[in-house]
Amino acid sequence: MGKIIAIANQKGGVGKTTTAINLAASLSILEKKVLIIDADPQANSTSGLNCSPDSTDGKTLYEIMIGKVSAAETILPTEMENLKIIPSHINLVAAEIEIIDLPNRDHILRDALAPVKNDYDFIILDCAPSLGLTTVNCLSAADSVIIPVQPEFFALEGLGKLLQTIRLVQSGSNPGLDIEGFVVTMFDGRTKVHAQVVAQLKEYFKEMVFNTIIQRNIRLSEAPSYGKPIVLYEVTSTGTMNYLNLAREVLERNNQSI
Repeated sequence: MGKIIAIANQKGGVGKTTTAINLAASLSILEKKVLIIDADPQANSTSGLNCSPDSTDGKTLYEIMIGKVSAAETILPTEMENLKIIPSHINLVAAEIEIIDLPNRDHILRDALAPVKNDYDFIILDCAPSLGLTTVNCLSAADSVIIPVQPEFFALEGLGKLLQTIRLVQSGSNPGLDIEGFVVTMFDGRTKVHAQVVAQLKEYFKEMVFNTIIQRNIRLSEAPSYGKPIVLYEVTSTGTMNYLNLAREVLERNNQSI
């Protein structure tokens, strides 16, 4: 049975989409069948995997959310054999308004993914940097959530709202939702405050923090402009090694062979 993992943090600029793209790509390199769903109206995961939001023939997550198409109709291939994508579009902004009065508004995505869930080992949800209805749908559909955290003190302060939203989802629409873990992104070993924040994070959340730390890496920031995950853009880069190690940790936590 496939596992759905949401990559979520309502704070922007913490490496959420970078983590979604590169974790999905790394899992596919490790011979897992992976579907990434771009649940952000900015459609950065879509363009970051060389798919134009305007060339999807009106078959994106927005159309799924408003009940116009099935999930299977929107799935597109990527350059990687084991990695598929459900793209996004700026139209997704309107979905929250259009579904707000529906009785099943929190479960639209969960219900839409049910027919395709078992076709994949992992489904990765790249959530929007907000705690709106689309993100709530992602958390309601997910089995677990990975939270990227930039090692800055303000980033730690912002975790409270996200954890509160997760608790609300756990107490309501998705009691089985687990926190897969916290992953530190954009780490610079030369910066004293980064090490302090990582130490605080580990002290508070303990084993919930992944051992793998995603370091600042020029190649990692360049890759999306070429429409490629880091493993295709620069296989020998630090970013590639970091995300492959993160993927291995995810597999270990889920008792899956590598």
